[in-house]
Amino acid sequence: MMRKSRLASGILTLFFLVAACVPWWTSAQVQNATALLPEPVVAALSQELSGETAKRNLEHIARHHRMRGSRGFRAAAEHIVEQLHDYGIRDARIEQFPADGKIFYGTQRSRPPWDAEFAELWELRQTETRWTPHVRLASWEAMPVTLAQDSESGEVTADLIDVGSGTSERDYAGKHVQGKIVLASAQPGSVAVLAVDRFGAAGIVSYAQNQRTAWWAENENLVRWGHLDTFAQKPTFAFMISLKQARNFQSRIARGEHVRLHARVRAGKHAGFYEVVTATIPGVDPNLRNEEIAFSCHLDHQRPGANDNASGSVAILEVARSLSKLISEGKIARPARTIRFIWPPEIEGTLALLNARPDVASRIKAVIHMDMVGGGPETKAIFHVTRGPASLPSFVNDVAEHFAGFVNEQSAQFAKGITAPYPMFSPEGGKEALQAEMVEFSLGSDHQVYSDSSFGIPAIYLNDWPDRYIHTNFDTPANVDPTKLKRAAFIGAASAYFLANLKSDYASPILRLLESHSLRRTSTMLARRARLQHEEAANLSRHHLWHERTLVDSMERFFRIPQRTRDEANTFFGELEGLIGEVSPTTNAQGDGRWVFRRNAKVKGPMSAFGYDYFTDHYGAERERTIRLLQHQGLRGAGADYAYEVFNLVNGRRTAQEIRDTVSAIYGPIPLELVVEYLRSLESIRVIEVVK
Repeated sequence: MMRKSRLASGILTLFFLVAACVPWWTSAQVQNATALLPEPVVAALSQELSGETAKRNLEHIARHHRMRGSRGFRAAAEHIVEQLHDYGIRDARIEQFPADGKIFYGTQRSRPPWDAEFAELWELRQTETRWTPHVRLASWEAMPVTLAQDSESGEVTADLIDVGSGTSERDYAGKHVQGKIVLASAQPGSVAVLAVDRFGAAGIVSYAQNQRTAWWAENENLVRWGHLDTFAQKPTFAFMISLKQARNFQSRIARGEHVRLHARVRAGKHAGFYEVVTATIPGVDPNLRNEEIAFSCHLDHQRPGANDNASGSVAILEVARSLSKLISEGKIARPARTIRFIWPPEIEGTLALLNARPDVASRIKAVIHMDMVGGGPETKAIFHVTRGPASLPSFVNDVAEHFAGFVNEQSAQFAKGITAPYPMFSPEGGKEALQAEMVEFSLGSDHQVYSDSSFGIPAIYLNDWPDRYIHTNFDTPANVDPTKLKRAAFIGAASAYFLANLKSDYASPILRLLESHSLRRTSTMLARRARLQHEEAANLSRHHLWHERTLVDSMERFFRIPQRTRDEANTFFGELEGLIGEVSPTTNAQGDGRWVFRRNAKVKGPMSAFGYDYFTDHYGAERERTIRLLQHQGLRGAGADYAYEVFNLVNGRRTAQEIRDTVSAIYGPIPLELVVEYLRSLESIRVIEVVK
């Protein structure tokens, strides 16, 4: 009777959720917010974690231009190791993986390290006898972001020619750019293909407005981060300027004025290493200490790169400091499983680590990844707790949601002037409510590597988006909030400590958590289903029930689920299925839909990595443009989203029809022929093969 009463109450909650928009955490959850951790542990973490300490480390890291394998990255990595040693974590070290442009780490072609020594761009003024320096437009020493990444050495004095975007042959019609410097609105890497490789330009000046948000054009003084292709055919250099400066040049050139520039660059790529900082807090349980809960971030970025991603780097560093100190003081017990901390170059460093150290990859049970977690009010950031891909359902995301809801409620009470036992604020930071949002999977950081099916590691992704200063010279420590750092660190620390100690006696509390969240997800599903035709609606219902059941099954990654919990789950899902309505069975696959593929175990990682795209390189850029799935726009996702999940769903058992049905439920209906076409293209480059 008690069981039925709880489900009946849950069903009533479901109808309220369908009828009205409510916060993604409920008052019942908040009242039991510490149910997953003893209150003394919650109190200890809340008291010890320091946003100020995290920000002091951020201010140090943000001084360095942290490109992969560069001197700046090394300096930041050495600071992390030094701090970890001071915090009592003695195994902290920098691991090196060779990077020469030839070695592959799964789907990542290693990119040689890149360093710059000097770079300046001057506008010249004509006197009676010669051109002389007039205005310095860019300086590597003063603002490294003004030199595009992977620029090569060169020196040239030449006129500036406006080529619009610089990516179409129409942009060059009637313009003589050989030996000149071109002004372009696109990223330098895409401009160089025509401007430099085909038409012989000597260099590029770009004002590319990357990472567009609602605020992207409001501040014309921002200088944005630019990139050249690491593996370009011809070496060149590129400078980045503000939109304001670009418009000034355009108006003058349009009036017929000659704009003459002098560029000098000493920079280039060289053989070296991917460097990855790793450290651990060893587990104490002899049966579990070889299993790990990992913290991930990415340490590389342009200077200052404060929120992206010095913030994530120092947030996990602060977790390491706090856990180490609390354990040594006896305020919390040493965890049963080992907790690992990882500071790599973004995506490519993670691929290098997991491929070169399969022993590490095999031990990691879950990852908490932090990429941009400190944006203050000026950045306009919204804090997200992002779920893993729907192809890899895991309860660990619900654990993070649970603790984020707790911080939301406590910080909201505090902001209203109501006494809250855990306000989670820093004296030097803000006092507003966190208002974290739980959102569905999105691409864009190292979490997509861990969650790739070749590794299959569930990932919690904490991140800010949007951020109006991302990839610009205004991404400074001044715009990072210590309170936000503390709150992100708490959500991560609480989640990791719970998972590191997780055993089967917590199966029932996790199930209750999943049931509560399942009702909310079901309400969302019902709203989506109402907009679909009958067959697609039935497909969505089938996928939803599979997903919710698989969340329960995912506990098996940590322990054997007790039979009592299994019985409780079966009762819940049986009644939930009755609530949703009769779900028709899957239609038998016909024709091409019957094909079954499996992944090539020798090629680990997603197709699109960082600074290198495995699919484009092996399939060919021209042929890639013909793949219709990559251009498809669904109800809730675009081509790259579909491509990631289609590849992730290949497991040697699913048919092409089943893969199509699953991605249609996730992102919106897509024709089977588009999915099959993409699978065949993957087969042609031997990353998957047909199961005979």
